[in-house]
Amino acid sequence: MKGSLDEALKLRLKTMIFTECDIEDLKPEELDDDIVLFSDASPLGLDSLDALQISMGLQNQFGTRIVDSKEFRRHVTSINALADFIQPE
Repeated sequence: MKGSLDEALKLRLKTMIFTECDIEDLKPEELDDDIVLFSDASPLGLDSLDALQISMGLQNQFGTRIVDSKEFRRHVTSINALADFIQPE
């Protein structure tokens, strides 16, 4: 199943992001799957330190390593995009 169709995977990704980035103002379930994570429109207020934390969380929890910043920006745009990267089919 493609990651963006897997609700459990998307919730797991959201929970990981909220935990790694110490986000307490929202609940993972309240985050829209298509919102651009690193943008002014995002309610998360993520920065480059958060990107590093997310990268480490992806490696620890999913065995996925993204070391190149350009690759990170390509795949970690939204929850749906990230889910599809983790689970392409």
